[in-house]
Amino acid sequence: MKRIYLAVAIGFIALLNGLFSQTLAQDLKSAFPVKGYRETASKINDLVHTRLDVRFDYKKRYLYGEEWVTLKPHFYPTDTLRLDAKGMDIRTIAISKNGKNIPLHFSYDSLSLNIRLDKIYQPAENYTLYIDYTSKPEELKGRRNNEHGLYFINPDGAEKDKPTQIWTLGEPENNSCWFPTIDKPNQKTTQEISMTVPRKYVSLSNGRLESQKNNPDGTRTDTWKMELPHSPYLFMMAVGDFKIIKDSWHGKQVSYYLEPKYAPYAKDNFGVVPEAIDFFSKTLGVDFPWNKYAEVSVRDYVGGAMENTTAAIFGNVSTRRELADSYYNPGIEHELFHQWFGDYVTCESWSNITLNESFADFGELIWLEHKYGKDAADGHLQYGLQNYLDSHDARAKNLVTFYYTNPKDPFGITYSKGGRVLNMLRNYLGDVAFYKGLHLYLTTYAFKNAEVPQLRMALEEASGLDLNWFFNQWYYGAGHPVLDIRYLWDEAAKTQKIFVHQTQDGTAFTLPVAVDVYTGGVKERHRVWLRNHSDTLTFKMPSKPDLVNVDADKILVAEKTDHKTPTELVYQYFHAPLYLDRYEAMDFAEKNTDDLQAQRVLIAALKDPFSGLRRKAIQALNQNKEDIQNINTDLRNAALPLLANIARTDPNTLVQADAINTLSVLKDPAYLELFKQGLNSPSYSVSGSALNAISHIDPTLGFSLAKRFENDNERELTQAIISVYAERGDDTQWPFVYQRYKAAGFQDQVHLTKAFSGMVGRLTRQEAVLQGIGELKQLAIRYKGDGAAPFMIRFLNIIKDQRTGLNDPAGAKVARAAIQQINDAN
Repeated sequence: MKRIYLAVAIGFIALLNGLFSQTLAQDLKSAFPVKGYRETASKINDLVHTRLDVRFDYKKRYLYGEEWVTLKPHFYPTDTLRLDAKGMDIRTIAISKNGKNIPLHFSYDSLSLNIRLDKIYQPAENYTLYIDYTSKPEELKGRRNNEHGLYFINPDGAEKDKPTQIWTLGEPENNSCWFPTIDKPNQKTTQEISMTVPRKYVSLSNGRLESQKNNPDGTRTDTWKMELPHSPYLFMMAVGDFKIIKDSWHGKQVSYYLEPKYAPYAKDNFGVVPEAIDFFSKTLGVDFPWNKYAEVSVRDYVGGAMENTTAAIFGNVSTRRELADSYYNPGIEHELFHQWFGDYVTCESWSNITLNESFADFGELIWLEHKYGKDAADGHLQYGLQNYLDSHDARAKNLVTFYYTNPKDPFGITYSKGGRVLNMLRNYLGDVAFYKGLHLYLTTYAFKNAEVPQLRMALEEASGLDLNWFFNQWYYGAGHPVLDIRYLWDEAAKTQKIFVHQTQDGTAFTLPVAVDVYTGGVKERHRVWLRNHSDTLTFKMPSKPDLVNVDADKILVAEKTDHKTPTELVYQYFHAPLYLDRYEAMDFAEKNTDDLQAQRVLIAALKDPFSGLRRKAIQALNQNKEDIQNINTDLRNAALPLLANIARTDPNTLVQADAINTLSVLKDPAYLELFKQGLNSPSYSVSGSALNAISHIDPTLGFSLAKRFENDNERELTQAIISVYAERGDDTQWPFVYQRYKAAGFQDQVHLTKAFSGMVGRLTRQEAVLQGIGELKQLAIRYKGDGAAPFMIRFLNIIKDQRTGLNDPAGAKVARAAIQQINDAN
């Protein structure tokens, strides 16, 4: 009580003095510390409009900026201002009045500017500051690579095959690395950015391109205006040699910015955007709220993708051949859904980031359901749920947390868990009430900020239901229910009992659950509530059910141990309608391949209508590091003709590739022509699998065929060529193997290391041997923190022994030295 009374007294004194300064707010914070607690940023001053004039020094990797930022006191009169400004040179800070800049006193600690204004400003009084500064993002100390805000890519053109670009990444509080601002999500400001860039380049920013002016020095100044307010972390810039491909939605411009070589694939990568805008607009009852939508693909992006208002940014796009293996990837729709949830209505603090990211994840689910069907959505649902359940760290975190160290910390759990919590809530309320509530939320808080209770109240107003119980356990509580489900049929009483035990620590969850009971080919649905650590459900039935399906909508964010019999699981595969019904039955079948009922499920699953389950069935034939040669003979004989047909004709290339990989271990020449057909597939996965399969049957033929793909290969095909060359190649093939291994992503390098190191061990040319050892050493040191060192050392020891056996003491010595350097590296 003392804290409350004293805070009120101090606030009253401030009112009497006509001044509530940031110093006072900081004093209150330090007087009453709460360990680890991150309070919402106080709003002493509000951003109103931000105007930037920037130019770039490519050689130094600097941004030279001038800023005119207009603010006003939020409620209390003030004569101070604090701005975030990370690692900058600040030359001038002045108040701009009547066309003149009057210098102001300020202090700067390399993170924030504390400015003394020229007078006490009243709440209705706007004022504009002029700031002359230099941003030095690559000289920032103590910040992670994805926290620099502004990035220069190949600015001197030294990397031959990489374009020169500039781009930004603002979330969560990184845009204050390139312009001074109040870098908090609860600020909203209109915006104007003038970028002076080399005339050969294209620029992109938020809002509309108002003007372009050619300058005498070969540069051009582009001015972009954003006339609707949004948060500072959503400001963006991109500069580079982009080709613009234009599209539209209801008269609004939709544009795709890509490197010229990827321009032919613009519609392949982004062509669904107008359809997705239309779907989301109709679903939410709120039309796309901005004047345009652009998507730009850049090199070396460190953030995956980012939903900057009106201008989303992505990493590399794919060619048409690469896209042949891309299914059900809703990343584009994730960023698009943010234009409503995150940009239009923004979380009031990072503690409430679930209002941004969980909705974007939920947007992925409903898009997949709309575009590809419920199986695709449920497969994505299950994948995310498993990611959450596999993370023991995530289990201990709340969706809404006020205790964290880095602003990025609250984000992680909001994706996989948060999206599925929203899907549970949608299921409980029903689509009509749920989307009515979202519509109310969006229209009430348009261009404003919101917290989770405001979402709850909008959904309560729409549905008329109390939702405190739901939000308290799922948003403000950690973990999830762990359910043990058992069944008892009482023949004499004709009663089916279901015993559900919640075995997690702590309080029991309140769970509305659908239970489907199948009897004599008829399904009867029961809606029940679980509220206790132990609940017993009892149903009178005319005869013993064929199946009792608890959580029949497969909607719970939970771990379940469901004690169904094999017969019941088989019945579930063939009669229950959902992806997860079939998935659960296949889990049983995968572990019991000698069981006749399990074999029946697996054979049927090879023809399942959803590709993800066909892949699961194929993988079941190759489980536990065994292969199809070692499984039950009857199952193998039934599966082989189906696998051959899948390898020829399956509409999903990843399923085709899995079938070819499965057949390849047989080394049966009868499949050689089938594998040769696979070489002609547009899919890198299929052609790569086919090349490996041919090499298993006829290594000489595989080696000769590999050369024809040297000029057009990616991913699985690249891995296949390297594997073939590493097995049978020599110094002639080394340049290809070395360059492609170096260029591969780390996970692909891990898969290829055995083949790569085997080739290094038997090369003739000393220079090539040293190159290979050096690359393995660099990878071990670079990824030592990820556990790469022991893995690479194991193969370096093999190389050492191989070089010794080849009477190459120099090569063996270099391998020994590389191992020592890895061990010594920090």
